[in-house]
Amino acid sequence: MIDSARLAARLQNCKSYIHPFNEAVAGRLIRVVGLTLEAVGVKAHVGSQCLVETAHGELIAEVVGFADDKTYLMPEESLKGVLPGARVVPLSTKAKIPFSMDLLGRVIDGVGKPIDGKGPIKDDEHYRISSEPINPLARRAISEPLDVGVRSINGFVTVGQGQRMGLFAGSGVGKSVLLGMMTRGTTADVIVVGLVGERGREVKEFIEEILGEQGRARSVVVAAPADCSPLMRLKGCETAVQISEYFRDQGLNVLLLLDSLTRYAQAQREIALAVGEPPATKGYPPSVFSKLPQLVERAGNGGDGQGSITAFYTVLTEGDDLQDPIADAARAILDGHIVLSRELADAGHYPAIDIEGSISRVMPAITSDEHQQLAQVMKQNYSLYQQNKDLIAIGAYTKGSDPRIDQSINLLPVINFYLQQKMREVIPYDQSLAQLQEIIAAAQAHNNQNQGNNAA
Repeated sequence: MIDSARLAARLQNCKSYIHPFNEAVAGRLIRVVGLTLEAVGVKAHVGSQCLVETAHGELIAEVVGFADDKTYLMPEESLKGVLPGARVVPLSTKAKIPFSMDLLGRVIDGVGKPIDGKGPIKDDEHYRISSEPINPLARRAISEPLDVGVRSINGFVTVGQGQRMGLFAGSGVGKSVLLGMMTRGTTADVIVVGLVGERGREVKEFIEEILGEQGRARSVVVAAPADCSPLMRLKGCETAVQISEYFRDQGLNVLLLLDSLTRYAQAQREIALAVGEPPATKGYPPSVFSKLPQLVERAGNGGDGQGSITAFYTVLTEGDDLQDPIADAARAILDGHIVLSRELADAGHYPAIDIEGSISRVMPAITSDEHQQLAQVMKQNYSLYQQNKDLIAIGAYTKGSDPRIDQSINLLPVINFYLQQKMREVIPYDQSLAQLQEIIAAAQAHNNQNQGNNAA
């Protein structure tokens, strides 16, 4: 039987209580398959929580589907101690995330429970989160750039306040380091970091080494590592977005860094397949491609009196395949994408941003004509060199054959210098633009000098 004293303490902690007619609606477990619990006799709607009796106490699980008289549940924790025929008691309300300004500097799990050992987090009783999306006509337009402190992004892939960007990369090419650089260099008021589905070792390293004390003071970290249940990983992403919405509603500009969107899709795939949803594209069921835009569209600018959520979603491209179903779906619903190149990373070029494959869809609306022209000239010279680098490397190209290629060869060292940046170096937006102007001015002076020498 369920320990009544432990049950009362657990329910008080999660701010929930048993349905007043629990004896009528309580059910029992009939089957456990993988991480899915099957129960009969449970009267609970999809998305509600239930308390499951185990040999070691109680376990909270969420209703994820049903078929005929069977109800499918997914646990938040491991299934250790689950008993055959165990009672399943519906809970009338969900556990609440402690929304308040005291979240800053804290680390919580996927359902809002503190895991940093600093005690409970104060709850703002005057705030109730609304899961309703903002009317698209009520959103403010993206009109201002957001400084992220990374020169290559500020100069070539300028990000606007309220923009949703994808960070596409394979494993081990510097995604986490780039996220840390943005947390230290951004001008956003609040930073919300979601570390979902990644290695548990990286959580502490990101907080202590990459984020640092200065970055952590204005950040909230939501951690749901790879060893968590699929439900906890799914909730981790949604909790990070909900916390961002809270700070946005307080009139603050928020930078949301979600690592990773791929793990969110994989968690939903595990849950959907477990309850019988048929796979569609490369094993991903249709619900995955439905939930992705629902999560992404919650970021962006708010209405009048509200702040903004500028979001970066990392997308893991397995085998560096940019045509992966999740990568392709994410690219279609985001406002731009930054591609990290393994070739550049292997060459020690950090951050390993491929400026040829990266684009910001709102950059023309938030930057001056001069800025756009400067970035275009730099990109053209970089791309021209890449197209001819094999000929140049083997000595098949003769200097003077094409003035444009000559210019790209001369500019390449300067462009590479501009694109590289140390991990703890912060380069503001204005400085990034000024250095871009200096490079182009120097290149034009060099060209004029060459033309004068040729004429003489």
